[in-house]
Amino acid sequence: MLAGPILAPETYAFDAASPRRVELARTDLRDGFASWRLAWALARLDLRNRYRGSVIGPFWMTLSTALMIMGLGLLYSRLLGLSLTDYLPHLTVSLVVWNVIAAMVTDACIAMTYAEGVIRQLRVPFTVHALRSVFRNALTAAHSLPLILVIFALFGHLPGPEAPLAILGLALLLANAFFASILLGMICARFRDVGPIVANIMQLSFFLTPILWKPELLKELAVWLPLNPFYAVLETIRGPLVEGGGAPLVWLAAVIYTVVLGAVSIAFFARFRGRLAFWV
Repeated sequence: MLAGPILAPETYAFDAASPRRVELARTDLRDGFASWRLAWALARLDLRNRYRGSVIGPFWMTLSTALMIMGLGLLYSRLLGLSLTDYLPHLTVSLVVWNVIAAMVTDACIAMTYAEGVIRQLRVPFTVHALRSVFRNALTAAHSLPLILVIFALFGHLPGPEAPLAILGLALLLANAFFASILLGMICARFRDVGPIVANIMQLSFFLTPILWKPELLKELAVWLPLNPFYAVLETIRGPLVEGGGAPLVWLAAVIYTVVLGAVSIAFFARFRGRLAFWV
């Protein structure tokens, strides 16, 4: 007769009447953030595979952004009657940050389906896949951020003492990207039509958000701009670098949008986390 430890029956028991969804979601989030190095390694591997065989790799994004800045800057500064010295720093920060926002939102739609093989075969916290999406886009964005410094240096634009607030704005952007990766990643895994809808919304939002144009052009209607969540998040980064820090109302709106998105995404994650493996 073999002697050994006897496992308690509750080790294998599962009470369907009390599924402990919140506890399991909390455990997934805790273990996922504890495994951030795994998400970082997977994100770097994704970039390496995406640009395999390319000579300059992610710097293609930097080159295309630089060409867009010069082309649109020369055109819209004339159309809007603005000085190129004043307009180009605004456009540069706007385009670079918007490209990050658009890429993170679009990539959030495939955050879970992209990791379909891992989800079906390995017990890895789902939070790791959301972090992987955020890290992947953050690494890509890092290649375009030096464009801001180059344009500022060429046109003699020096941010004021409120410039460090852009770091807080960047933190809000990353938090929104993480929550979007959880929420949109799960929704798009269940309903595959949501991805193209989100892509169309982002195209429309590009023209409705003051990126190519300045908020002052709306005159008295500019007070309604904080209702646009993309503008609020964008302005928390652009404002400290270009426009003197950003209005307090914009910061308040950005924080509210982040809290609401976080609450909805975590609630959705807790409720439907157990079904994700069947959706991908």
